[in-house]
Amino acid sequence: MKNIYKRILGVSLLLLVVVFPSCTNELSQSPDNGDSVPGDEFFSSPESYKQNLAKLYAGFATSGQQGPAGKADISGIDEGTSQYIRGYWMMQELTTDEAVIGWNDGTIKDFHSQSWTSSDSFISATFARFSFQIVNCNEFLRQTTDEKLAARGVDETLKSEIATYRAEARFLRAITYWHLVDTFGSGSLVTEDSPTKFYYPDYSSRAELYKFIDDELTAIEPLLKAPKTNEAYRVDQAAAWMLQAKLYMNAKVYIGEDHYAEAVPLINKIIASPYTIHTNYNQLFLADNDKNGAQNEFIFAIAFDGLHTQTYGGTTFLTHAAVGGTMNAAQFGINGGWAGIRTTSAFVDKFDANTTDTRGQFYTDGQTKEIKDLGTFTDGYAIQKFKNVDVNGIQGSDKSGDFSDSDFPIFRLADAYLMYTECAIRGAAGANMPSAVTYVNALRTRAKGAAISQGDLTLNFILDERGRELHWEGHRRTDLIRFGKFTGGAYLWPFKGGAAGGSPTQSFRNLFPIPAYALASNQNLQQNPGY
Repeated sequence: MKNIYKRILGVSLLLLVVVFPSCTNELSQSPDNGDSVPGDEFFSSPESYKQNLAKLYAGFATSGQQGPAGKADISGIDEGTSQYIRGYWMMQELTTDEAVIGWNDGTIKDFHSQSWTSSDSFISATFARFSFQIVNCNEFLRQTTDEKLAARGVDETLKSEIATYRAEARFLRAITYWHLVDTFGSGSLVTEDSPTKFYYPDYSSRAELYKFIDDELTAIEPLLKAPKTNEAYRVDQAAAWMLQAKLYMNAKVYIGEDHYAEAVPLINKIIASPYTIHTNYNQLFLADNDKNGAQNEFIFAIAFDGLHTQTYGGTTFLTHAAVGGTMNAAQFGINGGWAGIRTTSAFVDKFDANTTDTRGQFYTDGQTKEIKDLGTFTDGYAIQKFKNVDVNGIQGSDKSGDFSDSDFPIFRLADAYLMYTECAIRGAAGANMPSAVTYVNALRTRAKGAAISQGDLTLNFILDERGRELHWEGHRRTDLIRFGKFTGGAYLWPFKGGAAGGSPTQSFRNLFPIPAYALASNQNLQQNPGY
C-alpha cells in the first residue's frame, strides 16, 4: 500500500481544498479552488479505482497535495498541525496525564488546562479534517455505484474488487465518524446519498451518529476480506470488529447504555484471528515497523514514508517533538529535536520503579520529573517511544533526517487483549478472569514487567495498564472518560485545570465544542452544553 501512496500523491478526488476558517462544515459540499476536475474523470481507467481508494487511506497521513507544506487541504492554520493524526493526537493526549507540550503556539496549552473554547484553531482544524475525510469517502462511494460502473463498462472481475473497495471506504468513513462522535459528540450525518448541491445538513445527535456507525459496521463486515488476507495497510474484518467493539465499550458514555457484553464476541474473534503479539514492544514504533514483525500485531495502521508521504504531522511530529535537552537526535534517526512533548509525573508513577518494564521509555538525563514550567522542555521526563531508525539502529529512508518512516498503529492486538480484560473486570457475559490474567501477563512478559494474579485485576489497574501499554497512541482521553476520571476531581494530574498540582474541571469538558465557524456556517447545528 505504501507503493500505492507513492503513486497517488498526484491523484486526487473531486474535493481537495477546504478553506478554513471560512469553510463550512457542510459535508455535502464540494469546496473548490477553481481548478477541480469532474469526479468521473478520476475514474477513467481500471487502475484509478484502487488509486482513489489509496487517496482515502492517505487522508489519514498527508496534509496537502504536495507535502510537506503547500497546497494544504485545510488553510488558515499551520499545515502540519492540520494533519489528521497530529490533530486527533493532540486532542486525545495533550488533554491528559500522558503528555504536555512546551510550545506557545496559539491556544495549544489550553489542552492541558481543559480551558478551550469554540474558537480554538486546533480543535476547529481537526473538526474540518474529519469533515474533509468524510466528504472524500462519500464522493468515492458516489462514483462507484453499480450504475456508474455499468455506464463506464467496468467488467465483472473489477466490479467484484470495487465492491471490496467500497466496503473499505465505508469503514474509513465509519472510523472518522467514530472520532467525531467521541470528540465532538454530535454533528451532521452526510452520506453518498445526501444531496450533492449546496444545502444545510440537519443536526444529528450523538445517538443517531452512533447508530449509523453501528449499522455500517454490521453491514460491511461480510463484504470485507478475512483477517490478514488483504494487502498491507488495507483494512479487513478484524478492523471492523475492533471498531465496533470500541463503539460498544464506550456506549455508556455515548448513548447511556451498557454494551460491554456485545463487545466480547467481537474481541474474541479478533484474538482468534491470525494477528499475533510481536515479541518486542519497542520495535512496534520503529522505522521498519512495516516489516520487523510489528505489522503482524497491527490490525490497522497508518503508513508513513519519509520520502513519499512527507508531513509535519504523524510520526514525524511524534519523533521530532519528543526530542530535546541532552537527547541525541541521531539516535532517533532525525536531524534535530523540536523540544516539545514530554509527560507528567502522574504518568511516570504508573510504572513501578523497581521493575524493568520496557514500556516505560523515559529519558531522564537532564530532565526533572516534576514540571514547574510547561514551556521548559527539561521540566518533565521525555518519552522515547517513536524512533525513525530500524531494529539495527539504521536511519529511515529520508537521510536528511526530516521525515519519519514509522507507521502509526490505530488498532493493534495488544489493545484487544486489554479490552477483553476490561470487559471481564466489568462482569460482561462471555469474558472470564482467568483468560484476562493470561492476556495481561502475555503483554507484561513481553515488556519484562512483573506478572499479575487475578486479585490484581481491578478497574484502576486496567486503566493504568492501558496507559502503560498504549500511551501516546491516541487512546488516553477516551479511556479516562470511560472510567470517569477525565474531568472532575476523582483523578488529578499536573496542570489539569490550569494548576501545577492539578485541579477539578467541569464535566462538560468531556466533549469538545462544535467550532464557532461551523455553527455560523450551518445554523442547523447545535452547540454542546457548557460552551
